Amino acid sequence: MKRALPVLVLSVAGLIPVWRYAPSHDTGPSSAATGAAALASTPSVSSSAGPGGTTTTVVSGSTVDTEKGPVQVQVTFEGDEIASVRMLRRPDHPQTTAAVPKLIEETLRAQSAGIDTVSGATITSDGYKESLQAAIDARG
Repeated sequence: MKRALPVLVLSVAGLIPVWRYAPSHDTGPSSAATGAAALASTPSVSSSAGPGGTTTTVVSGSTVDTEKGPVQVQVTFEGDEIASVRMLRRPDHPQTTAAVPKLIEETLRAQSAGIDTVSGATITSDGYKESLQAAIDARG
């Protein structure tokens, strides 16, 4: 009997997080084939000659609908290198706000979409990488 009370109290304490759990609401379309992300638009490309004859190309990646919201990047290429990346559309979540600078920094360092996912912002990271790869592919 002396052990029953602590076991009961610890069991209830362990179940409280389960009772309080509230799953996120699905805000966008999803399919079994693509998981959480689906392409919603096609990339667009514009080019211009910069100073010194360097070609500057600005490419907007596809809009990727994720469970957290749409993600779309715009990539500026100077010659063959990725010069900058801008988020045109992103989910309004604190994890996303913290993840975007890390994703952009990794992209500029790697010069590709082969970057690590940011912990805590996996869904946004996956959408970012998919939109980034679409922009890189559209440039050719």
